[in-house]
Order: sequence, then structure tokens, then C-alpha cells
Amino acid sequence: MIDTDSQAVVLVIDDTAENLTLVSEVLRGEFKVKVAPSGARGLQLAQASPPDLILLDIMMPEMDGYSVMEQLQADTRTRDVPVIFLTAMSAVEDERRGLDLGAVDYVTKPISPPILQARVRNHLQLKAARDFLMYKSEFLDREVKKRTHEISRIQEVTIGALASLAETRDNETGNHIRRTQHYVKLLAQHLARHPRFAAVLTPETIDLLYMSAPLHDIGKVGIPDRILLKPGKLTPEEYEIMKTHATLGGDAIAHAELAIGTEVGFLRIAKEIAYGHQERWNGSGYPQGLRGDDIPVSARLMAVADVYDALISRRIYKPAMSHEDAAKEIRAGRGVLFDPDIVDAFFACEGQIREIADRFRDTQDDFVQHAERVIRDLDADQIES
Repeated sequence: MIDTDSQAVVLVIDDTAENLTLVSEVLRGEFKVKVAPSGARGLQLAQASPPDLILLDIMMPEMDGYSVMEQLQADTRTRDVPVIFLTAMSAVEDERRGLDLGAVDYVTKPISPPILQARVRNHLQLKAARDFLMYKSEFLDREVKKRTHEISRIQEVTIGALASLAETRDNETGNHIRRTQHYVKLLAQHLARHPRFAAVLTPETIDLLYMSAPLHDIGKVGIPDRILLKPGKLTPEEYEIMKTHATLGGDAIAHAELAIGTEVGFLRIAKEIAYGHQERWNGSGYPQGLRGDDIPVSARLMAVADVYDALISRRIYKPAMSHEDAAKEIRAGRGVLFDPDIVDAFFACEGQIREIADRFRDTQDDFVQHAERVIRDLDADQIES
């Protein structure tokens, strides 16, 4: 017994009962056959449950085969179903027109059963191969997207872990990372429409900026606790050591790039930020004393974000500034310490900047815990020395 559920479905559309009977007898047994006595009825059946292949007569009243073919091609449900024209019209022009409309083959009447069976079988095999390749392509595309997402998540988690490592040695909280990360993304999105930045701040680059921003202070891992955790003002000598965190961080990321052996977008930007976020527009920053457009855009964005957040944050050695006072400092640095267009973007987005600061605000418990850790680590450092 034939399992008709596993058979390919062939829809025959012809207005002649004798032709429907003949084709059904030729194909039934090897294929599951459905019949339609008109073009309109054939369209209804095809659209309700698309068959694997359609045999379509051309000369039919009311709606001829060409019209049926055009509607089949216009419908996403049926456009990929192979259609074989089955007709007494044998002129080259008729055949060309049918093939131009999208038919895969053209069989003339009177029908030769072996030829018809072979043509149907061949085109069903071609369809099966095409469907398999399409499914495989879609499967591979899904797998690539899945793996890409997994790699992206691994990168984000790794960056977060490294950034948290740096923060555990500093007197700041993890919320500083989140705030500056969101400030940078917000400023970059606003400036993406600016003529000076449009070519650089593409959506892909902005995503990389957001991912890389937490590594801006990774070099602080290399700063001695007696300097990094000092609750008071640094001496000139101590400040020079503190300034090396930019070089330490940039060098560490550069070494990671060399180990990989190829450029990785987020590492390139992380390196720019680590090296350059302490550079200043007028050349007064460090470690290289870069000025103006010589400072990478990523580092210029982080400079504004980092300074603003430092000003509004309470530290063991200073109280927090109000947003208004911090904003005045940022405005005063326009064209001196900071890229003027980035400062303008800061004020254009000022409401959203404040919302980010409020959303990730440090709590009193955060401050107390960090203050206790600073004292504990300093005591331990003094004992070791």
C-alpha cells in the first residue's frame, strides 16, 4: 500500500475532463494528484494548500494559463511552486512566453505518459534539492547569527569582568562603568548625524563603542594601592605614576591584539579609549599630549563622559557636585579641554544624561562599602610595606 501522506502533491489545472482523467491516471500511484477544472479553482486550491508542482493548461475560458501563472508568481505562498505548462499550443513564441512568466517546463499535447512522468519526477527532484539547499542556507544563517550573538555576549561578559577587576582596585563603583558606557552611546548616537562624525559613528561603531567603553580605566590595575586608593590629594610624583594608567591600559589591549593576530573592532576602539581618554582638546592631556582631531573620536567622547561622571560622583576625598555645577565645568571646557561639538551634543542631550545618572546612581551603601574597602586595602598595603 502506498503511503499517500509522504507523496509529492501535483495539482492539475485543466478545463477538459478527459485531460484531467488522463493525467490523473498517468501520475496517480507515484504522486498524490489534485485536479481543478478551471484557472480560478486551481488558484484557490494552490493558495489554500500549495502543492509541490502544478501542471497548468493554457487554453482555458475566463482565465487562461498565462493569467493563472501571473497570479501564482505574485503570491508569496505559490511563487516557488514549479509550474509545467501542459497544452496543445506548440509555437516557439507560446513556449517562450510561458517560460518568461516563470514556468519551469513546457509539455505539449497529446501527452506521452512516460515523458510526462519523467518531466514531473525530474522537476520534483530539482525542487527537493532546491528546498534542501534553501533550508540548509537558512539553518546556517541562523547558526551564524546564534554563534555571533554568543561571541558578542562572551565579549561583553569578558569586558565586564575585566572592567570590574579594575574597579575593585579603584575607589569608584561599578555604576561609574555603566553610566559612562551609556553617556558615550547617547553622545555618539546624537553626533552620528553631524557632518564631522557621520562617517565614523556608524551604527556598528557605536555598538563597539558601547562594548569597549568599560575598559577605559583597565590600566588602573597596574597602579600601586598606596596611590590608587589614597584618600587625599596626590603628590606630583604620585600623580605622574597615576597618569601611567592610560599607557598601561592601552598597552595591555595592544598586546591582546597582537596575540589574536588580527584586528578586532572592539579591541581597536578599547585601545583608543584607554590610551586617549585623558587627552585634552588643547593638548594639555596625557599620555601623548595629543590635541584636536588628532585625538580619536572614541577617546574624545569618553573624555566628556568620564569627567562629567567624576564630577557628579561622591568620592572618599570629595563630595559630589550637582548636575548644574558639573555641567558648568563641562561648558567651561568647551574648545579647551573637550571637542566643542561633543560638548554641544552633551547639552543637546542634557535631559537624557541626567536620566542615565539618576538611573544608575550610587547609593549610600555603595559609598560606605567602597570607603571601608579603601581603608582596609590601605591598611593591608601599609602592613606589607
